[in-house]
Amino acid sequence: MRNLAASLLMISGLGSFQAAGADLPRDDRYGMRPTIVTLRPAIKGRVSVISGDTLWFPEFGRRVRLAGIDACALPQWAFDPSMEQATSSPAPVPCGPLAKAWLKRVVGTAIVVCQPISHAGLDNLSGRCSARGCDLGLEMLRAGWARTGLKGFANSQYLAAQRHARSARYGLWGTYALGMDEWQRKAIDRTTQRRPLADWNLLSDREQEITPPFADWRNRPRRTDR
Repeated sequence: MRNLAASLLMISGLGSFQAAGADLPRDDRYGMRPTIVTLRPAIKGRVSVISGDTLWFPEFGRRVRLAGIDACALPQWAFDPSMEQATSSPAPVPCGPLAKAWLKRVVGTAIVVCQPISHAGLDNLSGRCSARGCDLGLEMLRAGWARTGLKGFANSQYLAAQRHARSARYGLWGTYALGMDEWQRKAIDRTTQRRPLADWNLLSDREQEITPPFADWRNRPRRTDR
């Protein structure tokens, strides 16, 4: 009787444990696999610059997008809002090639280290990258050739760098440009032969541009108290 009672008590306890642990990971014997979280190792090496926010590691055959920023696509055009230009034909500014050129200048021949942040396939890896100890995303924001991304992280340092570049009209902030996300949705021709008129037409039918109209800023009164 004692053995029988002990067996019943053990079976009862096991049933309670299984009920309480119903949401715990199980092995293949129960039709479920445990969830394993792993940190991806950093990627380190020399790179080629694809665009103002994308790098290519030829040694690993990996493309890495700078997390937290957006730069103009290589075929994208912005426009010079200066009052000297005719409003019907503003001077085009190749914001995509200029962003790429600035990132190439920052990287130079240095070894680049990227810590992956998100990963969704071979061609969709984003990370926080540095060269010579400099955060490449932060450097692009400081120069004004990128903006903080609409997706992903945007820390206080990134936001402060963007505010300064925008107030100083550095880089793309000194141009009249369509938002990168809207350009990606609407641009049909994405070859390097894309004509400036195509982006001027997109701006004419824009949902929202990155930079506001410049007339008030160009004619703002100069301070005389300092």
